[in-house]
Amino acid sequence: MGQEHTPFYEQLCSFENLLRSYRDAARGKRTRPEVAAFDYGLEGNLLRLRRQLLDGSWQPRPYRRFTVADPKPRVISAAPFADRVVHHALVNVLEPLFERRFIRDSYANRVGKGVHQALDRATHFARRYPYVLRCDIAQYFPSIDLAILRRMLGRAVRDDATLTVCDRILAGGANELTDQYTLVLFPGDDPDEAAARPRGLPVGNQTSQFWANCYLDPLDHFVKDQLGCRAYLRYVDDFLLFADDKAALHRWKAAIISFLATHLRLALHERASVVTPVFVGIPLLGYRVYADHRRLRRRNGLAFARRLRMMRRRYCAGQMESANVTARVRGWVAHAAHADTFGLRRSLLETTVFSSPSRGERRHKGSTHEGVTRLRQDA
Repeated sequence: MGQEHTPFYEQLCSFENLLRSYRDAARGKRTRPEVAAFDYGLEGNLLRLRRQLLDGSWQPRPYRRFTVADPKPRVISAAPFADRVVHHALVNVLEPLFERRFIRDSYANRVGKGVHQALDRATHFARRYPYVLRCDIAQYFPSIDLAILRRMLGRAVRDDATLTVCDRILAGGANELTDQYTLVLFPGDDPDEAAARPRGLPVGNQTSQFWANCYLDPLDHFVKDQLGCRAYLRYVDDFLLFADDKAALHRWKAAIISFLATHLRLALHERASVVTPVFVGIPLLGYRVYADHRRLRRRNGLAFARRLRMMRRRYCAGQMESANVTARVRGWVAHAAHADTFGLRRSLLETTVFSSPSRGERRHKGSTHEGVTRLRQDA
């Protein structure tokens, strides 16, 4: 990589972009040792990243892998913190190139969009149409074909240095989810060649989240422009099509299966992709959406009850601060409040008492219990 760079790449490598990216990557994680160490020499670390990007020597380092249950086991690949800063910096400059291409009703990893906006849109469609086709991609992140994704990036990004950074990130994560993928053969495939294709985006990267949204953008345009579906929305690999009759939805499902196989080398999760009446409720992003109300999925409430008990044990043992408990509870309350959950919130928060870690007695003034009760009343 030469020393002369385009204004686009200079924007990627600018100190201002790297500083913004550091702040985004560090948000909510500043007490972690790796983040604190980077922060201790912040200016020097950012200048080192800038120099490595400009002279072409930057290379991603190995991931740290762990498994979480959310609610089913998922393998998370955590990049070293310095690499996460680069991922954020890259997405900052790529995002405007793709944002102009996205349809309105794509809701993941976009400014001004998100889970709750997707739920509101689903409610809007549920009030207007009697039937819905719910679709889910099988093994989505492990299945993403990196050659296809790279062609998409090449069509949008006209800068070789930026594409080199993309290539290094893609190559660095290509084997992270190999053991999570079951080989699918599409028409015309040679089994050996299909098995050797690089695929998979590590779950946990900022670039992975963004590219996973980009990868299905051709599907969005196919559904809207070629199938003519007027009521469609997508959040990552979960997407809904609404219509006035079931026959149209079944035809669209067959067309989507063919499009995914031919253009994106993806397969629908057949058991999860079904046509149903809207009145039975639409499972979406941890909620069940109806035309006139919304419920939180039962497993979400059970999972929070478990986390609340765990936080209580840690607090009583002196292993967790009151402010940390309150922040986590407040976050869940804000999430749950988007459904009809007042009774659930009151039941969970009123029956969990946080006692003093020193005396085993309930704190009354400035205590976590007081904070939780206030959250219940505010909710």
